[in-house]
Amino acid sequence: MAYTAVPASDDKAPRSEAPGIRTAAVISTGDELVQGRTTDTNSSYIADRLLGIGIEVVSVITVGDYRERIAWAWRRSLAEADMVISTGGLGPTADDLTNETVAAMAGVELVFDQEQADRIRAMFTAMGRSMPENNLRQAMLPAGAVVIPNQLGTAPGYRLVVADGDRRPTAVALPGVPREMKAMLEQEVLPWAASQRRDPRRYLSRTFQTFGMSESALDEALTGVIDESEGRLSFRASFPQISARIMVLDQPEEAERRLTELSAAVRARLGAAVFAEGDATMEEVVGELLVKQGKTLATAESCTGGLIGNRITGVAGSSKYYKGGLVAYDNDMKEKVLGVSPTTLAMFGAVSEETACEMATGARRVTGADIAVATTGIAGPGGGSEDKPVGTVAVALSAEGLQSGDAISFMYHLRGTRTWIKTLAAQVALDWIRRHLLGLDPLELQFGRRVSGRRS
Repeated sequence: MAYTAVPASDDKAPRSEAPGIRTAAVISTGDELVQGRTTDTNSSYIADRLLGIGIEVVSVITVGDYRERIAWAWRRSLAEADMVISTGGLGPTADDLTNETVAAMAGVELVFDQEQADRIRAMFTAMGRSMPENNLRQAMLPAGAVVIPNQLGTAPGYRLVVADGDRRPTAVALPGVPREMKAMLEQEVLPWAASQRRDPRRYLSRTFQTFGMSESALDEALTGVIDESEGRLSFRASFPQISARIMVLDQPEEAERRLTELSAAVRARLGAAVFAEGDATMEEVVGELLVKQGKTLATAESCTGGLIGNRITGVAGSSKYYKGGLVAYDNDMKEKVLGVSPTTLAMFGAVSEETACEMATGARRVTGADIAVATTGIAGPGGGSEDKPVGTVAVALSAEGLQSGDAISFMYHLRGTRTWIKTLAAQVALDWIRRHLLGLDPLELQFGRRVSGRRS
């Protein structure tokens, strides 16, 4: 398969052939990505933004810094998409191979761009630093490429339309540094790509964040809700929650109407398992509910080690509703600060619903908060027993107006590593707060293997 570069003058004009750019592929380049040393966040960001302007991403390829592998990724991507966006490989070092690979694929030479060279020198001068000469490699660009300015870094991006028979796919190269890539994508690439698109239809999507149901249970619950002719339903597990996404393609008004109807159907099927739309976290949702209702919160943590409090205070403005928390890891702390009865600890143990209830009640009493949650459990990998294996976690909530006393509690059996168990326990506790604030019964949360439950 041979490609030839299209003159830049032709690239600048809107495409005459309808429907123009409909599909895209994404290439993420770098040994650090394929070796697991760095997480690729660029491709998901690009895919989401392209969908927003009606361009569907058909593939994402992550490839290491090897010339033949990068060439393979480009050939394959250009063969199946109208536009290919690559990130990475534009640096000044010997393993940055994107420019020479694209040039070779398009059958053109690398040419020195004096304007970009001057810009790179000026950036180093502005920083008061001496420029290594190898940085000028970044000014060697494929002949005929249209430069995409980089205001935040030294590596210029570019786009190059190549001919493949009757097809004219576009190669777009951007830096791998996320903040540089995002600015260039938003300011230059997306407006240009939108101008090349002739299909009036648009992709619209809505994402529901869920907790308490497995991916298979979500799929089963939503069976038959969305016909393939109406839209697409997909799931994404992002521990400790799972997102369900609806996507429709149609004329803007019709797509909005259909998306609204399908969203209502999804919410009706999933009920309280849906805790947010979009990218909101559980702690953000809890914070919004607390502010709206004028309530305050306190935490008492043992096995979660302050994780709940950390997540709550990670939300800007949490000082409006979070009174504070105590990590009562030692039994003396449970007794002396939270007021847990020595008799309770002796009879039922630190990991028990009884202890969790007294921890939550004590935290509310000490802080004066309206609501308090508590966790106590065995996160592992050791410390478990036949009666209370690793993953046994008691969660309790104390609040005014509970129908059956000062506190409610539940004992769960959670699975996974120590980190997973702590994260799950914190998520369960936050979801208890959410459910309580919504007037729902936290004890109805179907998560993990429930051992028991009590109201005191």
